[in-house]
Amino acid sequence: MKLREQMPELTGATEWLNGEVKREDLIGEKPTLIHFWSISCHLCKEAMPQVNEFRDKYNGKLNVIAVHMPRSEDDLNMEEIKKVAEEHGIEQPIFVDNEHKLTNAFENQYVPAYYVFDKEGKLRHFQAGGSGMKMLEKRVNRVLDELEKSE
Repeated sequence: MKLREQMPELTGATEWLNGEVKREDLIGEKPTLIHFWSISCHLCKEAMPQVNEFRDKYNGKLNVIAVHMPRSEDDLNMEEIKKVAEEHGIEQPIFVDNEHKLTNAFENQYVPAYYVFDKEGKLRHFQAGGSGMKMLEKRVNRVLDELEKSE
């Protein structure tokens, strides 16, 4: 995905955990963070407490959606996905992408990966890998500041 591109439709989920969300639910009021993770990804698990802290800190100002992107056959086990999500406190909606439909729509190849969309649903920031939560927070704050100035 390129910057300023529109958020793809959130379709093709094998299953939704913690509630289902549609693209239209995310556009119009507040920015959105969509993060890709996988149960076999050590870096994802390491970063999860920061993602959760982030989610809680911006509660009410930012939509947060998780996308489980399998990297092998072992990652397709729904019970394991549910268990790891619970162990790591992932309370936000989780799009389980066992057929890589959303992964392909995002042209995403990485876990963890983070996509920040503004309230119009335009991509404003992308980053991949385990580090850089400060950079992510800076980008989210920039999008939130723009939102406050426009109101």
